[in-house]
Amino acid sequence: MTDENWTAGGCHCGTVRFRAKLVDGLNTARRCDCSLCAMRGAVAVSAVAEDFEIESGAEALTLYQFNTRVAEHWFCAHCGIYTHHRRRSDPSQYGINAACLDGVSPFDFECVIVNDGQLHPSDRKDGRDGVVGFLRYEKARPT
Repeated sequence: MTDENWTAGGCHCGTVRFRAKLVDGLNTARRCDCSLCAMRGAVAVSAVAEDFEIESGAEALTLYQFNTRVAEHWFCAHCGIYTHHRRRSDPSQYGINAACLDGVSPFDFECVIVNDGQLHPSDRKDGRDGVVGFLRYEKARPT
């Protein structure tokens, strides 16, 4: 990339390639505990929809939606990897699978905020921030 504000990424098989200008680098990393995210297990980072571009493989992307059908979850039809989703909580943003970013691993994050997806922010009336916990990764000490 010639523009240092953009980062590149793609699916496991390389069919889908994209670039994104992240809202605050990797500092927006988070997980969700909704039924889909709990099974998917990905760490997502944020980009404004206009700052996310599919560079190749758009025809290989498969859409999955459930419940209100506002969120759009995209997967590569060839390798099955979730690459990104349009958020229900803020449809002007995409959550991008951090593990799909070139050179990034979910194990790069020592601590990731877990948001309450069981009671979605759009449904919340209690004024709470929606954080239900933290996912921590600690490297094992060599034996």
